[in-house]
Amino acid sequence: MGLNDSSPGAMRNGRGLSDQWADSVVVRPRTTERHITVHKRLVLGFALSIVTLIIVTAVAVVLSIRFEDCGDRRGAPGEAGPRGSGRSNGSRGDRTGDRGDEESVQPWRNPRLPGSLRPRHYDLRISVYMDNFTFSGEVSVELECLNATRFIVLHADRAGGRPANRPGGGVMRIHRHFPFPANQMYVVALHREMKPMRVYRLNMSFDAAIEDELLGFFRSAYSLHRERRFLAVTQFSPIHARKAFPCFDEPIYKATFSLTLRHDPQYISLSNMPVEASSLSDEDGWVTNRFARTPRMSTYYLAWAVCNFTYRETQTDSGVTIRLYARPDAISSGAGDYALHITKRLLGFYEDYFKVQYSLPKLDLLAVPKHPYAAMENWGLSVFVEQKILLDAEVSSSSYQMELTMVVVHEICHQWFGDLVTPVWWEDVWLKEGFAHFFEYVGTDFLFPKWNMEKQRFLTDVLHEVMLLDGLSSSHPISQEVERATDIDRVFDWIAYKKGAALIRMLANVMGQPLFQKGLNDYLLSHMYSNAARDDLWSKLSQAMHSEGRDINIGEMMDRWTLQMGYPVVTISKNQSEQRPTHYITINQKHFLMGAITKVLRLYFWSVLQWQIPLTVAVGNQSSVCVEQLIWINNRTETHRIGQMDDDTWLLGNINQTGYFRVNYDLQNWKLLIQQLHSNPQVTPPLGGSLARAGYLPQGVPLQLIGYLPEETSFLPWHSASRALYQLDKLLDRTDEYRLFSDYVLKQVASRYHQMGWPSNGPGTEGNILQASYQTEELQRELIMLACSFGNKQCHRQAVAYISDWISSNKNRIPPNIRDIVYCTGVSLMDEDVWEFIWMKFHSTNAVSEKKILLEALTCSDNTFLLNRLLNLSLSSDLVPEQDVIDVIIHVGRNPQGRNLAWKYFREKWDILNARYGEALFMNSKLIGGVTEFLNTEKELYELKEFIQSSGVGAGPALPRALEIVEGNVRWHRLHRRQFYQWLRKPPSLG
Repeated sequence: MGLNDSSPGAMRNGRGLSDQWADSVVVRPRTTERHITVHKRLVLGFALSIVTLIIVTAVAVVLSIRFEDCGDRRGAPGEAGPRGSGRSNGSRGDRTGDRGDEESVQPWRNPRLPGSLRPRHYDLRISVYMDNFTFSGEVSVELECLNATRFIVLHADRAGGRPANRPGGGVMRIHRHFPFPANQMYVVALHREMKPMRVYRLNMSFDAAIEDELLGFFRSAYSLHRERRFLAVTQFSPIHARKAFPCFDEPIYKATFSLTLRHDPQYISLSNMPVEASSLSDEDGWVTNRFARTPRMSTYYLAWAVCNFTYRETQTDSGVTIRLYARPDAISSGAGDYALHITKRLLGFYEDYFKVQYSLPKLDLLAVPKHPYAAMENWGLSVFVEQKILLDAEVSSSSYQMELTMVVVHEICHQWFGDLVTPVWWEDVWLKEGFAHFFEYVGTDFLFPKWNMEKQRFLTDVLHEVMLLDGLSSSHPISQEVERATDIDRVFDWIAYKKGAALIRMLANVMGQPLFQKGLNDYLLSHMYSNAARDDLWSKLSQAMHSEGRDINIGEMMDRWTLQMGYPVVTISKNQSEQRPTHYITINQKHFLMGAITKVLRLYFWSVLQWQIPLTVAVGNQSSVCVEQLIWINNRTETHRIGQMDDDTWLLGNINQTGYFRVNYDLQNWKLLIQQLHSNPQVTPPLGGSLARAGYLPQGVPLQLIGYLPEETSFLPWHSASRALYQLDKLLDRTDEYRLFSDYVLKQVASRYHQMGWPSNGPGTEGNILQASYQTEELQRELIMLACSFGNKQCHRQAVAYISDWISSNKNRIPPNIRDIVYCTGVSLMDEDVWEFIWMKFHSTNAVSEKKILLEALTCSDNTFLLNRLLNLSLSSDLVPEQDVIDVIIHVGRNPQGRNLAWKYFREKWDILNARYGEALFMNSKLIGGVTEFLNTEKELYELKEFIQSSGVGAGPALPRALEIVEGNVRWHRLHRRQFYQWLRKPPSLG
C-alpha cells in the first residue's frame, strides 16, 4: 500500500530515492529517566591530552583531513538538531561562545558525541584488496552546524591514513587533529568556529585490515571443489562502523550514504542499495560499483560485502526485487529457495499488518559461513549465518525449519522496527528487538497457521524462559541507562529480546489487535526515517485507545514494566472471612524473587516495586467453566467480586498466560486444579515449577501437576512439562537417588510414547507408526526425546538400530525430525568407532543443518578422552567453525560425564575465549551462562567465586547472573532436595 502523503517523509509509491529522506526528518532528542551532565575539566586536562597525543601518534598513523565551508545550510530553517536531554552541544558545560571554555571542556573526553554537528550525507569510496585483506578509502561528510563550535568530534577505531588533498573552495584551516582511543573518537580542532545554520564538508582518508574476526569489516572463507575461497562482509551493529571508516557512530545521527566500492573483477559487491553505475578500469581491469543513495539511516545499518557468490531472485507484487546470495553449490542445490519464498510472503504480510510499504527497491539476503549472530538486519542487505537461512529439504528437521523461519521473520520485521524507525539510544534497544522477537511468532503464524506459535511455543520458548532470568535479584529493567561504549553490550540480552516480546504481547492482548495495529501504524508513520523513544510509542498507543473511548494511559501503565526490574507474583485466594460473601476474592502482588537475598533487601523490593496488572480470571468446576473477566490490579492488596463460588470451585488466573507475571493460589485451589486436570483438562495452568523452586509452593505440587500427562494428547502441555523436567534433571542428574526421578518421568511418558511410536518404518522399529500433522510430529518428537533422555530401553534399542543400519549400509534412513535425538543417543551408548563415524560424517557433509546436529552429537559421548579431544580441536584448529566453538563447550557441559571437563576447560581457556568473543555481544554471555547453569555443588560454587575474583571480570553482567543461578542451585539442594525425593518415595496429600 502507498504511504500517507501528509506524513513526514511520505513518498507516493515508496520507491522514490529523493532528498525527502535527507531533509524531512529531524534528529530527535533523547528521552531518559534523567539528564546527563559533565563538569568542566581543568586546564591540566588539556595538558594531559597533549601528552596523550604524543604517545598515540608514536604508534599510529593519523588520518589526513581537509575541511571545507560549504556555505549556508540547505535544509529547512526550522529543523531541529539533537537537542534536549543532554544531547545538545552546550548541555555538558560546553557553552561554545567562548573558545577557552570549549578548550577546557574537551568534549572528546565525554563518552557520547557532542551535539554541535549533525551529519547529513556521507560520500564513501572504498578500494578492497582481497589478496592481502586490506582496504583503503576516502569519506566526505556533509555536516550541518547546530551550535557554534570549533571542534569536530566523531568516531574512528583502527583507521590509519595518508595525505589526501581534495580540491575545493572555502577551505577552513585546521589547528590540529588527533585520535582519542579511550572513547574511540577522532578530533579535528579548527582555527575558527563553525557557525550555526551553515553546512560544512569534512574529507578524510583511511585504511585498515579486513580483520579475521567477526566485527567491523571482516573476512570469512569456505571451500568449493576443494578450493578455498574468501569473502569480506560488514557487521557494524552496534558500534563497529567506526572500525571501517570515520563516522558519527550513534543511532541518532542518521544520514544518507553514497557508497562506491572498487575491487578485483572476480568478485561481486553488494550494499544496502542497488548498483547505480558500474565501470571497468582500463589500467588494472578492476570494477568500480557506485550504489544508489540510501535513505536516511543510522551508521550501524550501513552494509557492504565483496564475495564471489551466486544468487536466486524473486519479486513481490509491488516490485521489490528479493535476492538470496550464497555459496554457488548452496544456490545450485536449492538450499536458499525456502528462505527466498517466505521472504516474499513476509514483505507482503508486514506491509499489510503495519500499513506501511517497504521503503527500498530491493532486499538482499546474504548467507555467510561465519557471523557473530544468527543474522543482522542491515537495511536492504540482511546478513545471515548459513545455519539460519539455508535449508536442505531432504535432511532438515521440522525443528530446524521452524528455527530458520523465525530468524527470517525476525530480520524482515526489523526493516520496519529498527531500520525505518530506530531507537534514539541503546537504552531502548528493546523497541526494535522486542518487536522483532514478538513478530517471530506472529509472522510464523501467518506463514504456518497450524504451528500455533504465538499461543503455544511463545509461552515455553519466550515467556517461561525469560521469567527465569528476570526473577533473579541480578536482573535489570528492560530500559537501562547506557553511556559508555563498553556498556552497550549489556543491553543486548534476553531481557531486551524476550521480556520485550512478552510485554508487547501483553499490551497487544490488553488493547486488542485492531487498536494495537492502529497505534503501530501511527508510530511508524510519525517517526519513519528518524528515531523514536519509548514515550513516542506509548503516546501513539494511548491515542489509539482514546480514539475508541478507552481511557487507559499506556505510558503510565508500561513505565512500571519497563523501568522496573523483575515482575510480580499475583496470589489469588477465596475470601474466607465471615464479613464478605464467597463471591469475593483477595488478590495480592509482590515482586517475585527466585534467589535468596537478605530480608532487608526482600522487604525493600516488596515495598517499592509495584505494577499495574491486567489480570484475567476464570472460575469453574469439573462440569463447567465460567467466562473469564479482566481485573486491573493497581495496589498491593485488593478485593474483587468474581461470581458465586463454593468449596468445589477453582480459580484460574492469567488465562493463556498473556500477562507477564506468575500466579499462585492457596493449596486447596491447587488441589482442585490438579483434580480438574485429571478428570477434564479444559484449561491448563502453568506447572508451578518455578514457584516451588523459589519456595512459594511445596515441591510435590509441580510433580502432581505433571502426573496427569498420561491422559494429555496436546503438544503444548508436554512441551511445557519437558522444559520443567529438564530444569529438574540438571539439578539431580549427579545425585545418588537420581533413579527415583528418572523412573517417575518414564512412568509418565511410557503409555503416550508407546501409543505415538516413531515417525517412520525403520530397522527394529517397535510400536505404532504414525504419519501426521506438524503438531502430532512435534508431540511425537517430544515423547521420543523424553523417553531416550531418561533411559527408556526400547527407545535406546531403536536409536542403536538406526545408527547400526546407517553404518552398515552407508545409507542414512533416520527420519530428519529425530536425527539429533538418535545421533546423541547412539553416541552415548555405543563405542568409540561410532564417535569416529559421526566425526567423519560431520566433515564430509555439505548440509549446514546436518553439520550442526552431528557436531552436537559428538558432545554426547560418555568417553571423557573423546570429549577432551573435541574441546581441544574446536578451539585450536579450523575443523570446527569459529561460531560453533561456544556451542561445543556448552553441550559438553550439559553432558553429566563432561560437566567437570567443560567447566575446567572454560576456566583454563578463559583468556583465549574472552579475547576471541569478548566484543561479540551475545557470545560471551551465552558461553558463561551455558557453562555455569549446570553447576550445583558447594565445590563448584566455590570455584566459580574464585574464578570471578581471579579473572578480574566480576563487573560484567553475565558473571553475577551466573553466580546467583549457581547459588540458587546449591541452595535448592540444601533446602529442598530431601523433600523432593521424599515426595517421590511417598507422595503426600495436598490437603
